[in-house]
Amino acid sequence: MTIKDTPEEWEIRSSETPFRGAKTSVRTDEVVMPDGSVVRRDYQVHPGSVAILALDDDDRVLLIKQYRHPVRQKLWEIPAGLLDVPGENPLHAAQRELYEEAHVKAEDWRVLTDVYTTPGGCDESVRIFLARGLSEAQGERFTAEHEETDLQHARVPVDELVRGVLAGELHNNCLVVGVLSLVAARGGDGLDALRPAEAPWPARPFEA
Repeated sequence: MTIKDTPEEWEIRSSETPFRGAKTSVRTDEVVMPDGSVVRRDYQVHPGSVAILALDDDDRVLLIKQYRHPVRQKLWEIPAGLLDVPGENPLHAAQRELYEEAHVKAEDWRVLTDVYTTPGGCDESVRIFLARGLSEAQGERFTAEHEETDLQHARVPVDELVRGVLAGELHNNCLVVGVLSLVAARGGDGLDALRPAEAPWPARPFEA
């Protein structure tokens, strides 16, 4: 048996969108189950996201701390952002987010991992990039607004982040998955064996 996720779509008898927000919406589908019964499934429709684990030459990860209202917490996170434009190249979006949130650019980009954040209730897929060869970006800094006006920045050693994750002190999905994936990649075939930055992403098709 091959342990690999596979595409599949069960019959949908009806679909409606009772709520539309600025970036996401809520959809209700009536789905036919294997036994023939029909059940309603509510889920958030999301455009997808990118996140960046930016690793400097001192083996530190670039972090930001941001207020997240749904969980009433200020969380340490890695830079991330929505795929606002349908079909947008995720690498270009990641480069933009790293510039806007940290005023940093990177020379080497690779795909660290792809994840569905909460597949039981949301169709969001996130591509987490590994960015290396960091330097300060040129030009004016991005003008922040809303929660981003209160961002804190830090560069934290990988080992310290692993300890924080396993101790239950760090909770952001992309940070947790990204840091542990980094450690796993190092213990496997190495970071240079990671997928190229333009690797296909079936969950969110894009133009190269």
